[in-house]
Amino acid sequence: MSDSWDLLQQLLQDVDRQTEQVKEMHRKVRDLTGSAQSDDGMVTVTVGPRGELRTVDFDPRVYRELTPTELAACVVEQAAIATQKVSAELSTLAGPMVAEDVPFEDLFGEGTGFESFLPGADRRGPGA
Repeated sequence: MSDSWDLLQQLLQDVDRQTEQVKEMHRKVRDLTGSAQSDDGMVTVTVGPRGELRTVDFDPRVYRELTPTELAACVVEQAAIATQKVSAELSTLAGPMVAEDVPFEDLFGEGTGFESFLPGADRRGPGA
């Protein structure tokens, strides 16, 4: 009976340790941002962990040098780059929690990323 009790205690300790790891990862993810700046330094975009825009900063010269269409395209481009950066960081943070060489899509369906499991994520899936 002592061996069974020791095994149960070990399993409970493992669960507690893993729970703390998940909580710590969640704290890091919540504060995660990604930024990108255009090559000319005119536009800087920062996004949050789900790719949501946090800030868009313009160099004052941008209004003299870019048309509205060019400016909009630059913002979209930098937001996409920043989102790729934050997604890569999310994968790095989540890596220890997922078996090696198993993409989230294989576990949870096409288009699923770690950010889908964050509080406030759209649960309807991609393109919904």
